[in-house]
Amino acid sequence: MKFSLIRPAAMLATALALASCGGGDDANYTVGGTVEGVVYPGLVLTNNGGDAVTVAPPAKAGDPVSFTFPKKLEYGDTYKVEVKTPPAYQNCRIDPNALASVADTAGRLASINARFECFINTHPIGGKITGLSKDNTGLVLTNGSTTGTTTIVPTSTDTTAVTMDYKMDIPVQYGQTYSVAILTQPAGRFCTVENPAGTMADAEVKNININCVPR
Repeated sequence: MKFSLIRPAAMLATALALASCGGGDDANYTVGGTVEGVVYPGLVLTNNGGDAVTVAPPAKAGDPVSFTFPKKLEYGDTYKVEVKTPPAYQNCRIDPNALASVADTAGRLASINARFECFINTHPIGGKITGLSKDNTGLVLTNGSTTGTTTIVPTSTDTTAVTMDYKMDIPVQYGQTYSVAILTQPAGRFCTVENPAGTMADAEVKNININCVPR
């Protein structure tokens, strides 16, 4: 009789221990996390390539956004959180300070907090330069939206002032204005800027052309 009482008690203790660890049939582990830098809508994250959640921009700009997947995990289930669709005009990546946060086994940590960060897209601006030979050095361009400057170096063998492509050294963020101007004229030439200003779209700008003539 004494043995028969001990055995049910041991089984109950084992069941309680499994439940406390998230085992058995209980789905106790929530897969969630935070995203920094979300500005535009459209971000979709997935867990294990299936379960999906849409992450909207925060109510207050600059705040991190929390997310939770609808499907919970049982103890021992694996998870892998990935970016399925980035927000409009942005790209996202795993937080470099928390690379291990997005994939693991449920139950190994007290909570699951996958961390990501997003950035607004940037694109180069530039165009073509005509009228500069190897002797026409010293042309410096500036962009008023970033205060960055770019020094143009003609091809060292060019004696006929062939048309050359250029890009400003600092790209421009989506939605920001740009305004390219001549900061320093080159030796022996006077240059003007065609299509100097605009608002950055989500693509490279290639029509800010520089025309240089003898002076």
